[in-house]
Amino acid sequence: ADPVFSPLSSPSPGTVEITCSGGGSFYGSYYYQKTPGTGPVTVIYWNTNRPSGIRSRFSGSLSGSTNTLTITGVQAEDEAVYYCGSRDSSAGAGTGTQSNVEVKDSP
Repeated sequence: ADPVFSPLSSPSPGTVEITCSGGGSFYGSYYYQKTPGTGPVTVIYWNTNRPSGIRSRFSGSLSGSTNTLTITGVQAEDEAVYYCGSRDSSAGAGTGTQSNVEVKDSP
């Protein structure tokens, strides 16, 4: 079964958690970030690893078959579509296993 994203909140400043469940540890082991006009960028791989160049506010965790991407201290530049998948799924940006992060200023 395809992973399903849980609802998320996007406070600013604050923390955003994006949960991807139902796909198992392999399918959900990568998180990608997609912004308009750019290709997908891997922000987490193999559940918990952050590629070089990705800011430390991005972190990943795995519990059972549920993967979570956490953005701590979310910034305006983090506005994007995020989705989970396997290593080979980056070409499928925008195909359902995704969630939009919208950053709003605090009142």
